[in-house]
Amino acid sequence: MKTSAILTAFNTIVIREIRRFTRIWPQTLLPPAVTMTLYFIIFGNLIGSRIGQMGGFDYMSFIVPGLIMMSVITSSYANVVSSFFSMKFQRSIEELLVSPIPNWVILAGYVTGGMARGLGIGVIVTLLSLAFTRLEIHHLGVVVVTVFLTSALFAIGGFINAMLATKFDDISIVPTFVLTPLTYLGGVFYSIQLLPEFWQGVSMVNPILYMVNAFRYGILGVSDVNVYVALGMILVFIVLLAAVALRLLARGKGIRH
Repeated sequence: MKTSAILTAFNTIVIREIRRFTRIWPQTLLPPAVTMTLYFIIFGNLIGSRIGQMGGFDYMSFIVPGLIMMSVITSSYANVVSSFFSMKFQRSIEELLVSPIPNWVILAGYVTGGMARGLGIGVIVTLLSLAFTRLEIHHLGVVVVTVFLTSALFAIGGFINAMLATKFDDISIVPTFVLTPLTYLGGVFYSIQLLPEFWQGVSMVNPILYMVNAFRYGILGVSDVNVYVALGMILVFIVLLAAVALRLLARGKGIRH
């Protein structure tokens, strides 16, 4: 397949995905903005004023990076899992299957579309946070790399979930019983230094802890984990999940009957 044809196929998928979530923005862009604003008000202003400082910063400043990352994670994941599964349900996925588009182009297109929504939500939440606190970027490079890699990772995760799902209920199991608990226990609202030594060790198993802390380091300059280790782990997870996703596409798992 020629490079021009590959680029056309890739751009078509990406543009379709972007148009999809922007067309229904009251369902895709507005709810996360409202939810995060409530977090800022309740946890940042009301509860944060009683907690005081966390990690050397006022509580609002401390939780803002985690909340931004949480919105990026959930939006990137949700966009791909809902979009790809909808194509399976409507049987329009057959158009991709009979086309000469390489599997990696299909994956890259959907992941890029998911990243577009995740990063867009991240920008919206960041702008909203400026109404509650002042952000001073400590290391812009770490911020950009972390948010892009994390968004890509969970977009791939959403793709795998959509591939394996057989009914609409299946696409809500992972976000509800895996993603949400790991996010809340990933250091979004607290530093793991507050935990007993045993639970600090347990927390180190949570991959989202590394993403949140790497992003927090980029903004505030503080982290509970080594930033380079965190970025390395994200890259490893991306490679592993991408390999799984391509393997599932090659076998036609969940899309060929």
